[in-house]
Amino acid sequence: MFNLFAECVGKAPTLFSQPSYITKVVFPLEVLSAVAVGAAGFHACTSLAVLAGFELIATGSIPATALWLPVVWLPLALGCLALCWLLSALGVFLRDLPQLVSVGLSVLMFLSAVFYPISALPERWQPLLLANPLVLVIEQTRRVLVRGEAPGLLYLLAGIPLSWIACELGFRLFQKARRGFADVI
Repeated sequence: MFNLFAECVGKAPTLFSQPSYITKVVFPLEVLSAVAVGAAGFHACTSLAVLAGFELIATGSIPATALWLPVVWLPLALGCLALCWLLSALGVFLRDLPQLVSVGLSVLMFLSAVFYPISALPERWQPLLLANPLVLVIEQTRRVLVRGEAPGLLYLLAGIPLSWIACELGFRLFQKARRGFADVI
């Protein structure tokens, strides 16, 4: 989960490093963010196949709740797309953004419960980490793939609409910022 997010967010500020995409060719620039998310999704599915193989070897079966995985990952994919649009637009105007993003991703990895379940933390710290949307996706993925439980209803009812709204907002802001790309490059 985190690698999917990190790949999308890490690439986003440099998506428009080729000025010819912006100045010389009529090209739908918003597609580049979708391609970055799609490529990261492919790599995540490859990692998922490795996890499924390990699960088959270790336990002899894959839980039926794994069928919930596309629904659980939908808010993450939409959120990554929204962030790609925002960061790629900002990357045109702020040339140092890739360095800031890489440092932020390193910090975020340790604040996202990647290496430990959220239940391993003291109860007073759990609400703080649950404010991180990545933690919610990671915990729901663990719930579906490892523990064999259905995803949380609140996660599904709130996560999908909120990520859709974030995606729409990110797209609109990208379209607004896009008008100034040629002037800056």
